[in-house]
Amino acid sequence: MDLSIRTGNEVSTRPWVLWLTILWTVLLAFFFANVEIQIEGGAGWAANLPTWRIEHHWLLDIFWGGRPMTGYHAWIFPCVALFFHFPLVFAGRWSWRAEARALACIMLFWITEDLLWFVLNPAFGWAHFAPRFIPWHIHWWGMAPTDYWISLAVSAVLFWLSCRGPLRRPA
Repeated sequence: MDLSIRTGNEVSTRPWVLWLTILWTVLLAFFFANVEIQIEGGAGWAANLPTWRIEHHWLLDIFWGGRPMTGYHAWIFPCVALFFHFPLVFAGRWSWRAEARALACIMLFWITEDLLWFVLNPAFGWAHFAPRFIPWHIHWWGMAPTDYWISLAVSAVLFWLSCRGPLRRPA
């Protein structure tokens, strides 16, 4: 039995596969948003969960958008990242394109899940999707948190990179 990880260009560049991947990621985000609504209720960012919290640290400002780090988030973020990398492990194939696709899906998942948490949550809805109702999203650009815009842009670039044909090296 060969347990080595093979590299190659096994990520499909077919448009329908990309769109199916995006739709599947959105579907996963929909289900997880509903799970989190059941867990957190109207108290977002694990405010009422029995978990540890680090409220203020300069690294949180740089890497976490100024939000507190909680035990809940310390476990759920890598858990979701591992789920999205499972197909690479299961198939025993890894490539930079596959990694770009997995990272793009992770970013799209979290943007979509977070937005759906607000939209579907009876304690919020569209009417309360605004900075004055959401203190844990500190930085906003227009009608959405800054994280959404940055993650969406990076995710789009990663999806694009995952679909590029092989690079040709000059002879």
